[in-house]
Amino acid sequence: MTHIAERSQRLVGDFLSRQAETGGADTMDRADPLNLGGAFFEMTKAMMNNPAAVMQASVDLWSDYINLWQATTRRMLGEEADPVIEPEREDRRFRDETWSENAIFDYIKQSYLLSARWMQNTVRDVDGVLDDHTARKVDFYTKQFADALAPTNFLMTNPEVIRATLDSRGENLVHGLENLLDDLERGKGRLKIAMTDADAFEVGANLACTEGQVVFQNDLIQLIQYEPKTEQVHKRPLLIVPPWINKYYILDLRQKNSFIKWAVEQGFTIFTISWVNPDEKLADKSFEDYMLEGPLAAMDAVEQATGEKDLNLIGYCLGGTLTAATLAYLTAKGDNRVKAVTYLTTMIDFEESGELSVFIDEEQLAALEDQMNKRGYLEGSEMATTFNMLRANDLIWSFVVNNYLLGKDPFPFDLLYWNSDSTRMPARMHSFYLRQMYLENKLIEPGGIELAGVPIDLTTIKTPSYVLSTREDHIAPWKPTFAAYNTYSGPVKFVLSGSGHIAGVINPPNPDKVKYGYWTNSRKAKTPETWLKNATQHEGSWWPDWKTWITKKAGPMVPARKPGDGKLSVIEPAPGSYVKMRVN
Repeated sequence: MTHIAERSQRLVGDFLSRQAETGGADTMDRADPLNLGGAFFEMTKAMMNNPAAVMQASVDLWSDYINLWQATTRRMLGEEADPVIEPEREDRRFRDETWSENAIFDYIKQSYLLSARWMQNTVRDVDGVLDDHTARKVDFYTKQFADALAPTNFLMTNPEVIRATLDSRGENLVHGLENLLDDLERGKGRLKIAMTDADAFEVGANLACTEGQVVFQNDLIQLIQYEPKTEQVHKRPLLIVPPWINKYYILDLRQKNSFIKWAVEQGFTIFTISWVNPDEKLADKSFEDYMLEGPLAAMDAVEQATGEKDLNLIGYCLGGTLTAATLAYLTAKGDNRVKAVTYLTTMIDFEESGELSVFIDEEQLAALEDQMNKRGYLEGSEMATTFNMLRANDLIWSFVVNNYLLGKDPFPFDLLYWNSDSTRMPARMHSFYLRQMYLENKLIEPGGIELAGVPIDLTTIKTPSYVLSTREDHIAPWKPTFAAYNTYSGPVKFVLSGSGHIAGVINPPNPDKVKYGYWTNSRKAKTPETWLKNATQHEGSWWPDWKTWITKKAGPMVPARKPGDGKLSVIEPAPGSYVKMRVN
């Protein structure tokens, strides 16, 4: 405890010194950058204008508590009593049997669930008099508040933590405090929760280790060409355009779940873009620059490396949004090099962008732009926090309990290691992306945005498309992504995978461990609901279905190509140096 006290004192001193040196420059100048005060003020006014509804909600809560007190009393007397409220099936916070077997903890659990439901229902009851965005924001942050107050997050109301404390004579709390200090040190005074054992992974050693070579690079990208694993390959190369919010190797994690390794083994010549982690020197790089120096430059490089002008593309998330814009640009230029395109969890219509929309309004964007303009970029950790809030119980509070209350070290998990390996966003590019797409939804409008002097019209894209969405996606909700099905003028195959934004995509074929299935439907449909109603469900991975589709568009077999065989020389071995640039 003396050692911990000394570390704590030093950490606080270091943090205050940095604040004095920077004048607090690493924090937003505005007192309420999320404009929560205004949103909750509007909600409060609406509630005051309808006191009867507020009174009814209070009466309902009181009635629920009366029922709970009666049920708890019967249990204390040894009688059976049905619960008044139960956690939702996917709520993993109350899995410990004590929450149900012990009458006191069962009472704590149910009283929390009743109060949380009352808070959220009361807020939702006033939605009709609030504008949609304010209503969504109030609802979202009310849920964040309710999640933070869960009894599982506190020492004296979590039975698992109490047991651990008694069994270890408090060692769990001491170790938990050490974990907390470690996270504060890593975050330089700000809490940066460790989600996995970072020492268990190394990019290029047991992650991103599919054999290949960097054959091209510019300010924004390195282009990796992978070594062939078959004697013959399909004639048309396949270029992957990943998102640049995190590193590219989500598609090349470990050997057992690497999409890139699997695709190489299927006889494809695979190239992937590895985006740079930008600093203030790249502050003026625009969305247009990301197109010109990203997929367009990479396409030219692929032709030099293989001698093949025609190729196929894969775009993932934001990389898919850029890919769609790039194809519209190429169509306007009369360039038909791309013969088939695959979109993975990609938004092109941002009208209904899910829970992420609560972070996008004029007030929040203005505060964010002020912050980015001072630095020249948005810190990757700040973007990561936004995404983590979408699943706070899984990606924030579960680690608070595990690391700080139970005093356990986080489990080594490749996907969470990647999730923490975020990149910065150049100020100019990110402002354009948030304003033109999320805030104003200009991309879906024909000619709504212009890139390199060309009005972008997605409806002109005739390239055959394979559009994969995931059913539980919090970042690119599948119903809004379905807009692609009725936007592109070329043939579109829409496929819906189970699970979420990452797990639904990174789902390799494994007959011994079938996880998430997928749905297909060859019939035309105007709405996602109609499409799903008539869809056929399949077990296992969507990867073989995609292989069948892309093989028909990949050309005949030719002798395998190796990096360096063409006009491009090898620069360095994969995964290259750009992917190893870390965010402080």
